[in-house]
Amino acid sequence: MHKRAAPAIAVICGALLPAMLTAQQPGVTPAQLAQETQLREQRNRLPDTPGTGRFPALKEEISSLPEHVVYRPAQLSSLGATKLGLYLFGNGACVGDGASSRLHLLEIASHGYLAIAPGRILNGPGASGPPPPVPAGQSAALNVRSSYKDLLSAIDWALAQNADPESAYYRRIDTAAIAVSGYSCGGAQAMRVAADPRVKTLVMMNSGLFDDGASAGIPEMDVGKSALKRLHTPVFYLLGGDTDVAWVNANDDFARIAQVPVFYANLLGVGHAGTYWEPNGGKAAAAVVAWLDWQLRGDGRAARQFVGKDCGLCTSKAWSVQKKGVD
Repeated sequence: MHKRAAPAIAVICGALLPAMLTAQQPGVTPAQLAQETQLREQRNRLPDTPGTGRFPALKEEISSLPEHVVYRPAQLSSLGATKLGLYLFGNGACVGDGASSRLHLLEIASHGYLAIAPGRILNGPGASGPPPPVPAGQSAALNVRSSYKDLLSAIDWALAQNADPESAYYRRIDTAAIAVSGYSCGGAQAMRVAADPRVKTLVMMNSGLFDDGASAGIPEMDVGKSALKRLHTPVFYLLGGDTDVAWVNANDDFARIAQVPVFYANLLGVGHAGTYWEPNGGKAAAAVVAWLDWQLRGDGRAARQFVGKDCGLCTSKAWSVQKKGVD
């Protein structure tokens, strides 16, 4: 990978880079706010995509799990003997819009997973209303409205549903197949939750940790490098190349992790925005599905995307790969 100087502050909030790079300042410029508003409106108009898996997916809010959005196969009866793996996802910028990565999450769900993100449906089909107002002069990227505790409560809810004979999810969930993931700031939330012994793998998307004490007080980002020592599962880092604002921090994370297998892949040229808003979540979502199928289901075909010098991602010109303990 190419070397580059670290930015003055590698803020990883999951929205527009200009807004993120001003995180320590009291506000952002009118031009940045206008650009952010335009992008948000464009994404709001995008339809949902059902995913490419065997189980076309939908998203919904559920009364028994308030302030969360659930992504699942539309027809649970179509699962047959397939058990749902769990994929808990921290939103970019740690916002309260549980639909902010909806195309990615619908793709995951279509492959037989129960994906859950904190917040409400605040964009796209089924939106329950506009996002909460952002303080004047502040970027929505800095308007944190979710917590890592939301991911933990989603795990608790799913396990309780699996044990409840009255639930549609009764005995449909593989309680030993739990992954935590997150985009940018949401990755920091996932890193904190990854210490939970119920978690079997961690997926860090366009995310990396600050040095201890260097998060500048950004809510939910105060997860220092010491968290890496608590990892007990294989980890998949997925970045957007050296233009990704999280690139420097993720490189440092990778260098420090020694006790668990770690696969570090950069999808070249996409930057911090990733492929979340491409149909079915783009190449990044496809790679995550393969990782989950390998780590949570023991799928040997999926493993070939990651194992060996000639692995699928290793030989693809779209990716740059490093790994430890994977082969």
